[in-house]
Amino acid sequence: MPSEDTFCKQMRKATREIHRISDSLVNAKLAVGLFDDSVWADGLLIFYEIFRYLESAMIRWKHTNVGLFLIDDLSRTKAFESDLDYYLGKDWRKDYTPRESVAKYLMHLQQIENEDPTLLIAYIYHLYMGLLSGGIILRKKRHLMQKIFPRKESKTDGNNVTDFPNSNIYELKQRMRDTMNKIAETLDEDMKNKLLEESKQVFVLNNEIIKSVRGVGNSLLKKAMYFIIAVMLILFVYLIIFK
Repeated sequence: MPSEDTFCKQMRKATREIHRISDSLVNAKLAVGLFDDSVWADGLLIFYEIFRYLESAMIRWKHTNVGLFLIDDLSRTKAFESDLDYYLGKDWRKDYTPRESVAKYLMHLQQIENEDPTLLIAYIYHLYMGLLSGGIILRKKRHLMQKIFPRKESKTDGNNVTDFPNSNIYELKQRMRDTMNKIAETLDEDMKNKLLEESKQVFVLNNEIIKSVRGVGNSLLKKAMYFIIAVMLILFVYLIIFK
């Protein structure tokens, strides 16, 4: 007997192509942050405002379906701020203004909240599931890089956004899915179709802000230089031993 086609599965199917593009961008952009703290910090900065807005919206609409995602230990605003304090210094807010792509993202969130706040669910679900999936993977890779190239700080410094010390990641993700599927059961087909369409827009907007991550070009150049130097050293040793 085929498995039930839950609404979460429908969301995954609807966003498959645009999600693939998003994954490629993350690999090309944010993955450089495994080696470069400035790139990692800029990646945090572009998503900080988005998560902060969504968490404020969940509180504003706590007595609706939007508020059902107010899950213990899932709130990330303070974690973002802690990490940004670590990487950028505690005065980073003084001269901070969200960049254009982030401002456009926030304007879109404000618009759909004014018109139909239920559509915010698409952003809440995909962004938090992304953090619990891809975000955790990047964290593990980053820790591995820190073991290979040791730094002075402890492994927890600057990694609060992807740290869920009091929760099981698998259980958090399952709770998100269960919440989404239960909400979908209360919605009519028109609203479910709107959520599926808005899910695609989540990744379109995510891709725009990911493209704006700064410092990637310089980091890639440095990595290429290190690779060339390493290859030259290996060839040098090879020639000495086998000449």
